[in-house]
Amino acid sequence: MGILYDDAVIIRQSEEEGEPSVITVNCPDKTGLGCDLCRLILFFGLTVVRIDVSTDGKWCYIVLWVLGKPSTRWSLLKKRLMGACPSFLLACGISFDRGDLQPPKPPDVFLLKFCCNDRNGLLHDVTGVLCELELTIKRVKVSTTPDGKVMDLFFITDTRELLHTKQRKEDTCDHLRDVIGDSTITCDIQMVGPEIASCSLVPSFHSDSTEGIFDIEMLEKNGEDSTVAFKRPSITMDNLLSPSHTLVQIVCRDHKGLLYDVMRTLKDYNIQVSYGRFTAKGKTECELDLFIMEANGKKIMDPTKQNSLKSRLEMELSRPIRVSLISRGPDTELIVANPVELSGKGRPMVFYDITLALKKLNRPIFSAEIGIYAIGEREWEVYRVLLDEGDGSFVSKKEIEETVWKMLMTWE
Repeated sequence: MGILYDDAVIIRQSEEEGEPSVITVNCPDKTGLGCDLCRLILFFGLTVVRIDVSTDGKWCYIVLWVLGKPSTRWSLLKKRLMGACPSFLLACGISFDRGDLQPPKPPDVFLLKFCCNDRNGLLHDVTGVLCELELTIKRVKVSTTPDGKVMDLFFITDTRELLHTKQRKEDTCDHLRDVIGDSTITCDIQMVGPEIASCSLVPSFHSDSTEGIFDIEMLEKNGEDSTVAFKRPSITMDNLLSPSHTLVQIVCRDHKGLLYDVMRTLKDYNIQVSYGRFTAKGKTECELDLFIMEANGKKIMDPTKQNSLKSRLEMELSRPIRVSLISRGPDTELIVANPVELSGKGRPMVFYDITLALKKLNRPIFSAEIGIYAIGEREWEVYRVLLDEGDGSFVSKKEIEETVWKMLMTWE
């Protein structure tokens, strides 16, 4: 059985540049497994060019053809993919302690504080180090002082669950010092209590300024013509082709995280994918065929449920992320928002892409915040970045929005 578990994830790296590597996942099934795997694929920066999914409800077999990078950490990717797979004991019918059925303990939250001299691209470089070390940013508070220094506060969790150790803390600060240079003044990491940890997830900014982005996005009738949105996808649902499944066919614009956007939507609706296939059509278009059923093992026959799912998929695939630049008197604020899964996880690498786009535009960041914001029955991860207007450089509102959107949605 140990061999079976070791073979749950097999990665065959491509031998020629431009050819896809093949990832095979063979493990017990669970609702939302596809979402968890696609989230990891997105975090590691891989482009999916094809996927086949098959499951009998107990065991699943997934094959992904992906394009990696020279810097792709394949061994770490395999480890993380295996960690997302359910225990094979579930499919073998072997009993285990009921304690294993309990939801996992929330990760410990740590506060990373450092102060140093400011420079262009500093925040992006710091974010890159944290991502490389598998430290997840839950909340950030960045501020710039009049004398050109920055005080950065990051509330983070550790995927490796080692940040409580002295060695892990020292390694993290050393990596940051290597990036920041000799200008580093202080670097400190401390675990925070549950009260502070819960407060760290609550945004300190007012809701009225953020709420407008959702009102505008939801009510805008001509959203498909926007430069920060995709054309509305073609989605059809059929209950006649299969005796036991609802067929969902999607034709849409391909983008970074497409499969994650589809799978997280199905996961939130508690829908299981029994068979699926993703194929690219040219450089920009793609097709998905998904045979799905509800948690009770039945088709989706209720027209209301069908329309609700279709509408949600249309929204998530045309506007996976909301991007808006708002003028507040002399200041300019960038707001980026993405939906949070019901499990509480947000889209990976968003802050990294935002700061990279601003670095390329040579737009300094005066302050930045991340917070979880509730709208109706959904939660959103909201990024607010106040741009520094002091350098006198001018970049149009449209260019900033388009550059940030492109960085978030494409692999270029």
